[in-house]
Amino acid sequence: MPTAIHRFVGGRTVPGTGTRTAPVYNPATGEETGRVALADAADVNDAVAAAKAVARDWAHTTPLRRARILNAFLRIAEERIDELAALITAEHGKVLSDAEGEIQRGLEVVEFATAAPQLLKGEVTENVGTRVDSHSLRQPLGVVAGITPFNFPVMVPMWMFPARSPAAIASC
Repeated sequence: MPTAIHRFVGGRTVPGTGTRTAPVYNPATGEETGRVALADAADVNDAVAAAKAVARDWAHTTPLRRARILNAFLRIAEERIDELAALITAEHGKVLSDAEGEIQRGLEVVEFATAAPQLLKGEVTENVGTRVDSHSLRQPLGVVAGITPFNFPVMVPMWMFPARSPAAIASC
């Protein structure tokens, strides 16, 4: 019997409001192993609203705390590489070594993003013009969305979300 695959929105698993589903097949056997609920407009609006609600708090989170959150995610993902690779293999047909490599390449960007306290610093450039200094300040912009390819289900999202607001990922 196929497993129902739901979304993770606002910190919890939700089935969605739409009625459309799509099959998920094990590429090695052709067996239908799951059914994924396809999002409708209401589902998307719910996810965006949940992300906006979290984004307000995230904007006030210090860069050091952000880095600690990414470090915790990095540790958890590293501990679960085998489980994640098995899921990629079962759902996408990649050989296990390729799936593990995909995860590792994604984690490299997460590790880079743990330098958030340094990366989020603004800049001051003195005398860009006569008695004119230039100041830049880096701040969270809000909710972002990523549309990623099916053939790199872990790597490409991990290239995107560490450098964006985790409020967005928490609600996708």
